[in-house]
Amino acid sequence: MDYAVTAQQMKAIDQNTIKNIGIPSMVLMERAALAVAEAAEHMAKERNLGKKARILAVCGTGNNGADGVAAGRILQGRGYNVSLLLVGNPEHDSEEMKTQKQIARNLDLAQCTAAEYQEAPCDIILDAVFGIGLGREIGGEYRKVLEMLASLREQYGTGVIAVDTPSGIHGTTGEIMGIALEADITVTFGFAKTGLLLYPGKYYAGNLVVADIGFPQASLLKAGWDAKLITPDDLSWLPKRQPDGNKGTFGKVLVIAGSRGMSGAAYFSALGAYRTGAGLVKILTVPENRQVLQTQLPEAIISCYDPDQEETMQKILEAECAWADVIVAGPGLGQEAYTEYLLETVLSDSYVPIVLDADGLNCVASHPYLTRYFTENIIITPHMGEMSRLTSVPIADLKKDPLEEARAYSARYGAVCVLKDAVTVITDKDGAAWINRSGCSAMAKGGSGDVLTGVIAGLLARGMDGAEAAAFGVYVHGRAGEYAAAALGENSVLATDLADSILKEA
Repeated sequence: MDYAVTAQQMKAIDQNTIKNIGIPSMVLMERAALAVAEAAEHMAKERNLGKKARILAVCGTGNNGADGVAAGRILQGRGYNVSLLLVGNPEHDSEEMKTQKQIARNLDLAQCTAAEYQEAPCDIILDAVFGIGLGREIGGEYRKVLEMLASLREQYGTGVIAVDTPSGIHGTTGEIMGIALEADITVTFGFAKTGLLLYPGKYYAGNLVVADIGFPQASLLKAGWDAKLITPDDLSWLPKRQPDGNKGTFGKVLVIAGSRGMSGAAYFSALGAYRTGAGLVKILTVPENRQVLQTQLPEAIISCYDPDQEETMQKILEAECAWADVIVAGPGLGQEAYTEYLLETVLSDSYVPIVLDADGLNCVASHPYLTRYFTENIIITPHMGEMSRLTSVPIADLKKDPLEEARAYSARYGAVCVLKDAVTVITDKDGAAWINRSGCSAMAKGGSGDVLTGVIAGLLARGMDGAEAAAFGVYVHGRAGEYAAAALGENSVLATDLADSILKEA
């Protein structure tokens, strides 16, 4: 498991390491500079430039700038043509920056100010203007310098390596602070920063490299983290299948889904649950869907209710919910008059984990009183549009800080929130969070979300706790998307391909 930290948490980690543990700031800085220098050498090699690469280290007045000066000095020592462009008032230089500039002068490393700089082509830019502490919009001289660097990148194809974070990106939210410089590679130090994992920061960061520069685990534990990051190695934590198990051992999933003419969502959710290892999956739907579902997925048990027979429907719902270890409610359910009654019956009479998706969420948005049934057993899986309807927060505002929006919802209602977007975040009522790093654009297809609902239900059926099942479900779903895209191409992946690829990971 990896961890993402906010800008404030990273500052606390840094200070604890230096002041309490006793590792000098200059030692950490040298290791950071070495990591940046290695990235620059790798880029020069990839571009067939070798030692001929012309490298411009653009450095602000703080410790981020000092990292850039140190990296430039190391690269000069390795035979590269390096120049320093120093931005900002030198009276504001940090102590480390003053030291690094003096070392550079002692080694005759070419340097100039922004006022003195004559724009010229270069091959690699080291962006060390602003670090993760940026909290204001960029203007003045700094903005002009970033505009000039962006122009170099566009005109000459200059490679950009961001030092810790791309200048102009908020380290915690990923917002653009007026202007930002797009990087090809970002070498961030110690731990991933939340703002580099969420859009638009993720886009501007390019390929993210997390460099170990020596922060002890004790500093992380003291400062805390913002979110957990599941890695491929963590898949070993998924529940193992008992060799002497039976259908019941691996859990029973009830999928309440599909309205008249909308059988596809029920099929995808049920298939996702089966592919993730559930022992039995039953689909509860309207009679019109029975034949097509039995043909598509003969492994599933099909049960039906008649929406026009309310009393009979209630008895069927109560009996089927009592059978289940996990319930999925909502995919393709529609927004008919009976949906509210159906959902209230399920929420009020069930004591097992419930995954709410699609029309289940739309029903809650239309009838907010249903949230009174929410507990930690409820997992909601809204995309941004559904989350906007649930919260009355515009999508644009949700996207500014999706992690905090999801946290706020979980804290208010007690439910696990899986807020789906290009980067999906998962939160629980206690404030724990996960940021997903798997997946690709191939998954932006109809039915993909229904498969995810089934995957989460399958992991719940196999015994995982709510929030962890949600987080691992999202990760496994994303890995399946990557696997399918590698085999078929990003344009050609269908939801069935996605579900069929899950067995490769889970």
